[in-house]
Amino acid sequence: MVKNVSRNVNFDQDCTSLSGKGVREICEQAEKMIDGMDRGVVVVPVGENGLLENEKQSKQYKRRISIFLEKKVMVVSSTSSVMDANVLLEPLSGGVDCSIAECERTTTSYENLSSRFMLWGRQDVDRQQFCSLYSSRLEKMRPHLENKARNIFGDVPVKRLFEIDDNEDECVIVGTLFKKQELKPSILKEISEEQQLLPQPVLAKYVGEDDLLILEDELQRIQLTGDKLNIQKLVTGIVCAIKGRVATAGKFEVDEFCFIGLPSSSLKLEIVQEDSFLLLVSGLELGGCASELLSVELLTDYITGQLGHCGTRAQAARVVRVVLAGNSIANSKTEKQKVDKLKLLQDLDCILYQMASCCPVDIMPGEFDPANHMLPQQPLHRCLFSQASCQSSLQSVSNPYECSVGGRVVLGTSGQPVDNVRTCSEVDDPLDILQSLCTWGHWAPTAPDTLACFPFGSSDPFLLQQRPDVMFVANQEAFHSRTVTVDDHSVLLVSVPRFRKTATAVLVNLRTLSCSPLTFHTHFADSPQQSPSR
Repeated sequence: MVKNVSRNVNFDQDCTSLSGKGVREICEQAEKMIDGMDRGVVVVPVGENGLLENEKQSKQYKRRISIFLEKKVMVVSSTSSVMDANVLLEPLSGGVDCSIAECERTTTSYENLSSRFMLWGRQDVDRQQFCSLYSSRLEKMRPHLENKARNIFGDVPVKRLFEIDDNEDECVIVGTLFKKQELKPSILKEISEEQQLLPQPVLAKYVGEDDLLILEDELQRIQLTGDKLNIQKLVTGIVCAIKGRVATAGKFEVDEFCFIGLPSSSLKLEIVQEDSFLLLVSGLELGGCASELLSVELLTDYITGQLGHCGTRAQAARVVRVVLAGNSIANSKTEKQKVDKLKLLQDLDCILYQMASCCPVDIMPGEFDPANHMLPQQPLHRCLFSQASCQSSLQSVSNPYECSVGGRVVLGTSGQPVDNVRTCSEVDDPLDILQSLCTWGHWAPTAPDTLACFPFGSSDPFLLQQRPDVMFVANQEAFHSRTVTVDDHSVLLVSVPRFRKTATAVLVNLRTLSCSPLTFHTHFADSPQQSPSR
């Protein structure tokens, strides 16, 4: 299906002899050149002496594009830097350099920091209960929270729950939040005879008016109350310090929260001095568009330096690493359909082989990929990629994934922790959730309550251990980015959209920590009825 994805045809004949011919002769020549191709890209030089010399001729040429679309062949300009097919077909002004030059791939330092997410050889995941995960989380974070609370709240005493009494004016308590939600799925409700074994409806939100917030420590729990308590912006599993006082009915009235924030330690890394880019892609979802791979092919050709003019190829050569962040095979809809996943894996294998032949590639598992369901998801086995696994530049990594690239610490997920926080709260913006995760100092606070994870005993791998420079969440509805400051440290937050829906990847500049979308649209304005739809 994608065996000819990199077979490009340079329609690079004598422009002087062809420029005097009509559009019909030019198109007929192009048809001869693409004869026998299953799919591919036809690169057409344009400009002052090119084939498309004026706007009228360009429009006439685009009317003939339907012939190429029937063969799944994209016709693009060799001098355009925009990856939108409608723009790629527009004629450019003269003076554009159409010459082909080799570009050397930029390289930077790299280190995989995800060892704590790996399960191979660990002895603390053979337990049947999850209570030890909460205990180890609180035990690890309590000393840091108590020190931070003393610095913020001054002389207010820090106490355990069993030490506070009703007559005390003000104190600080430390514990783990538990959000009691009646709409939350419960196995007890599913098997209850009183519910007559009716299956619970699948809800997009577990938020209700009767939700309660409770703080638990090692021995006791107490319900939280007060006007300054915003229950619907908090979730279960957050470890925090709270300043307040005991109110009536044994409840604790909240005055102010204190969260642990980012870790104080950070790696001493040398930041790149030249522009180097990290390319983030998610949601290829080959199972949902098996016959419509034009955008994926354009992305592959961009990475391998076979698309665009010399400026575009020079930019692609500065991509030092590509991260495919989950759901490369299927999505929630195709997961329930009978699709040939073996064939889809072969298609993905071919795409990875081409990408990894030119650039280091990290592939993460996603919610609907052939990997374990519980977090942290383990790397996809290399035997799934018979061709691409021969490339040493291909690396199968965990979800979540943490690494240092070009002197920057990058931490990302395929989407499950952020989506679960969205379900359990009223916060919908993925960047707001990422910022909250930075403030809470934890990557997946709702695990294992509503987010499935392994029952770790001695340590919680989802605690933030390094100060990240870039945090990304993949498989979202749209691209967004924001730079925030948490504990005097700037962090770039990135929402990576589903590629199948938006045909958009994200370029992150590791030197400046700026990012921009890179779109590979394949919609044609003049022939929408015959264009591949996304």
